[in-house]
Amino acid sequence: MARKTRGGGGTPATVALTAAGVAFTVHAYPHDPAAGSYGEEAARALGMDPARVFKTLVAEVDGALTVAVVPVTGPLDLKALAAAVGGKRAVMADPAAAERSSGYVRGGISPLGQRRPLPTVVDVSARAHTTVCVSAGRRGLEIELAPADLIAQTGARTAAIGG
Repeated sequence: MARKTRGGGGTPATVALTAAGVAFTVHAYPHDPAAGSYGEEAARALGMDPARVFKTLVAEVDGALTVAVVPVTGPLDLKALAAAVGGKRAVMADPAAAERSSGYVRGGISPLGQRRPLPTVVDVSARAHTTVCVSAGRRGLEIELAPADLIAQTGARTAAIGG
């Protein structure tokens, strides 16, 4: 499958997708450190429906790091995340632990190509779209791909975890 790039660059996420033969498009935009929410900034900069742009959050469920992928339009429901992975309690992970585990910096954590693959849950709303965007592994860079490919490549389960 072909890869289309618009202002992209190689990251572990794009390398992993290319190696797997997954079709995707890379979208680059100038990151503004004062923009606030990274995901909302991406949606605005790319002119995309924010419901199709997903943020990657790292939480601790019963002490184990877990990746949650939710639309930028709302918060992560920590109770729902814990339930989705058979846990009791979830809290947001320490940002330094999330960066160490994923190999990415905060605001650029991709669910794909992580240094240490973690259990991943993608919000069920992703399935309602033909394609979704997630971080490509650095601020100002997004990957657009089919939700089924995102789920397959991360080994994710889906659940209603978006708030």
